[in-house]
Amino acid sequence: MIIVDVQHNGSAILVDARGELDENAGAALQEALNGATVDARDLLVDLHGVSVMDSDGLLHLLNMHRRAECLGLRILVTGWQPQPQQCMADVAGISGLGAATGERYAVAGFRRLIEERARCARDSADFAAGWLPRT
Repeated sequence: MIIVDVQHNGSAILVDARGELDENAGAALQEALNGATVDARDLLVDLHGVSVMDSDGLLHLLNMHRRAECLGLRILVTGWQPQPQQCMADVAGISGLGAATGERYAVAGFRRLIEERARCARDSADFAAGWLPRT
């Protein structure tokens, strides 16, 4: 379960996420942007309280990022904990524990790469579990 606290602070939207970033996190992350005004310029997402993330959670984070960009917001995701950062590194195909993926997150090409690979990882897990592939 994910808990998301949102503060609108002048031109910034501050999102504090806690819990598990998984398949159930999508609505909470998307709702964080519902109160965005035309004055908002920055989105800061704090993941210090997120200890677990899977490929679905990563896709939800990427979807939130894309929506924020469409709103014209600059995005900074900070506080990457070891498991979520390792999940992103694994999905991106970057070997080694503690791969510095958090710093690369803001690069558009890297986001597209991990989004594509996260979808493949999710679909592979669904197939292995005997579920029908997602479309």
